[in-house]
Amino acid sequence: MQYATPQDPAVPAAASLPELIAQARAAQTASRLEVGLNLAGQAWALGLSQGQVSEQIEAGRLRCFFLMRRGQLADMLAAVEQLLPLMRAGGASPGLCEVLRWTALAAADQGEFETALAAAQEAGAAAKELADLRLESVALNALGMVFERMGDPWQAERLMNEAAALVREQATPFEQVVALNNLWTVAMGRFQLLRDTGREAESQQSLQRALQLGRQVRPHLRELGDPYAVALGDSHLGETLLHLRQLDEAGVFLDSAQRCCQEHGFLALAGRVGCLRAELAQARGHADAAYAALGRLLHEMVGQSNLAEQRRLHGTAYRCARQLGLNEAALRHLEALTLLERRRASAQLIAQSRYVASRIEAQRPRAGEAARAPEDTDVLRDPLTGLGNRRLMEQRLPELVAEAQARGTPLTLALVDLDHFSAINAQHGAAVGDRVLQALAGMLQDNTRGSDLLLRYGGEEFLVVLPDTVPDRAFEVCERLRQCVEGFAWSELAPGLDATLSIGLATAPPHSTDLLVARAESAMYRAKHLGRNRVALA
Repeated sequence: MQYATPQDPAVPAAASLPELIAQARAAQTASRLEVGLNLAGQAWALGLSQGQVSEQIEAGRLRCFFLMRRGQLADMLAAVEQLLPLMRAGGASPGLCEVLRWTALAAADQGEFETALAAAQEAGAAAKELADLRLESVALNALGMVFERMGDPWQAERLMNEAAALVREQATPFEQVVALNNLWTVAMGRFQLLRDTGREAESQQSLQRALQLGRQVRPHLRELGDPYAVALGDSHLGETLLHLRQLDEAGVFLDSAQRCCQEHGFLALAGRVGCLRAELAQARGHADAAYAALGRLLHEMVGQSNLAEQRRLHGTAYRCARQLGLNEAALRHLEALTLLERRRASAQLIAQSRYVASRIEAQRPRAGEAARAPEDTDVLRDPLTGLGNRRLMEQRLPELVAEAQARGTPLTLALVDLDHFSAINAQHGAAVGDRVLQALAGMLQDNTRGSDLLLRYGGEEFLVVLPDTVPDRAFEVCERLRQCVEGFAWSELAPGLDATLSIGLATAPPHSTDLLVARAESAMYRAKHLGRNRVALA
């Protein structure tokens, strides 16, 4: 798809390719988005006609930047399809990592979660190939944002905390802003999920966490000096204060964000801020003005496919219409919101299932390589669950422990045991027992990373090896897994069926596989002694 952009009157039609790119970079620095997009579009077409690949790549990168900042996400993703083959041909580069990260964020906002997951993973792989921890950190942050958009702030926060651990005190203002703004999004997402669910204390804790992050990022925003990041930060703080009912202060930040968006042409962000200002008007008792503003915003979004913003607008419009007694209008907005939620849920399930499947496939070559015989890969897999077996553990676990010792990085083992599994088999039959094991294996895959080693250790025991993971982070992962199993609809497999886990954790040092497994087993038995359905540390 080519983009026909009107020529900017300040740009001579006969400008050379280097001049166009230089002027587009200057527009990027000054956040002059419309001018920059025109310049980058001309440079792209000229580079294509002249066969100047490196200049065409730079023009394409700039074009994607301007489209993303303007919120023209569908156009941006179409531009990426043209650009990425050229960039990939040159191998891993910081520019490739950057464009892939933008792709992940844009696709996630569009609800194209498979594209988003693939782009974030590719960005991380390219960063590792370049051995650049900063690039790896922002790629991991992007992956976390994809999970947040998919409705999973807990997995998102885990990934973002791992990203922060990669750079620690070496983070520049850019990495600090990325990390803190993304963690704010996670905290606010958790607040939105938990409020009005009877878990008010947790909901308010998430909101206070969002306020802390919103204030913490401000000095880094000033140091970075990026108008878009400043506007985004102001909108974040304004939204947090709005939910805390500190309306006057919320209005100050939302007004500031709106002025910045109008000055620089941040169209999509302006729509988000407009929705927040409508919520503020509603909170101040002006539901009629708020509803009118939301109607204008929804009209402007016709034909756009930003799933996150559509959900926000219809949700707010539904609450306003209901408050005003506009029952038919409220029903229309509720139906639209429900449809959008269904679209997100179905896209999420498809993306997660394929993400897990691709991760399993990615692990198979490693197992075959370790065995030095690709045809023996199946020998290293448990046929019931598809996870690794004891033979794979004997090959891979010593390598991972030795690597952790050599690099001085953390490593944690989790021994996972199904509570009362013999009773499940006795009461419901071995076939149901097998299905329980298979379901648990799937939940293990959903709650771990591709770099983690998943093994069926015994009949109802599973071993999870978590490289580069400190004990408290491993505890969070296992606690989330435990809650996932506890809340699973087991009765759909068999009436009256229920299942819980007892999990023991052990962390290196010692850098001995036998001692680590023994300590994890001891912790697991302590979890059972304490009443089962819990996680215990060695």
